[in-house]
Amino acid sequence: MKILITGIAGFIGSHLADRLHLLGHEILGIDNFSAYYNIGFKKENAQHLKSFGIQIIEDDLRSEDFKSKLPLNLDYIFHCAAQPGIAKTSTFEDYLSNNIVATNNLISFAEQCPNLKFFINIGTSSIYGAEVSCSENEVTKPISNYGITKLAAEQLVLLQSRRGFFQACSLRLYSVYGSRERPDKMFSQLIDCAINKKAFPLFKGSLEHQRSFTHIKDIIDGIISVIGNEEKCDGHIINLGTTQEYSTKQAIKIVEDLLSTRIHIQEEPPRPGDQIRTKAVIDKAQYLLNYHPSIGLREGVLEQINWMKNKNNEKKMSK
Repeated sequence: MKILITGIAGFIGSHLADRLHLLGHEILGIDNFSAYYNIGFKKENAQHLKSFGIQIIEDDLRSEDFKSKLPLNLDYIFHCAAQPGIAKTSTFEDYLSNNIVATNNLISFAEQCPNLKFFINIGTSSIYGAEVSCSENEVTKPISNYGITKLAAEQLVLLQSRRGFFQACSLRLYSVYGSRERPDKMFSQLIDCAINKKAFPLFKGSLEHQRSFTHIKDIIDGIISVIGNEEKCDGHIINLGTTQEYSTKQAIKIVEDLLSTRIHIQEEPPRPGDQIRTKAVIDKAQYLLNYHPSIGLREGVLEQINWMKNKNNEKKMSK
């Protein structure tokens, strides 16, 4: 199939492109190469994908101009692009434009694609609220501008399914980690601090926060399993994550054990919008998609450690 991936140069988008390419699909991507974090990371991901012949268009979904650069003969759209996280540097306007306006523009483009089989929105467990351990039917109570705008984007996509304009679903992801993880995410920082003997910035009160840390391979397994299950998934919201649950304290200990070191903690003020607990309930994904994540946290973190070490060695050798 001919597939468009938005946010293709990011963490999840680049892994998704890799897998879909290996499955023999024709991949096209779009990314605005946002400066939310070091653009160099995205450039490296893009170069990796381009080496496989994957076309990447550098443009912004917030602008109408991107529509003229994309073909209309698409079979699938995977919408990964978003303003992520709850960083202090992000304004409400950033979330509004990148998550709502951009999604609405993409939808108007998708409506012009005559052969579109399915539109997959990549959502987030942040939509649920502060303490999450529930099915997809739970009332949403987001506590951040990120969660609020991602909920609005999700509903914009699902509205098209309800109206019968095109088939679509939304996948709510839980605490994804692994190789190519954004540098501002927890495991990237923990591993970097452990290897380079730096202090890890820990937000006050977060040591006991619980997460369903889910390895990127398990997440991609879930995302691509929608292909072939379009009729079953149309109009649905589906949680993707692992049922295993770990605290921040346990995660730190795993990194320390794997790298045989101690990580110095530097306490930071509490972070507004931070979730206390996110435990994935995946009964629906198991039923609809036969989804069974299999990578344990130690195994997954070791994969990320090895990737970061190899990346550091490659940079040293190139100097």
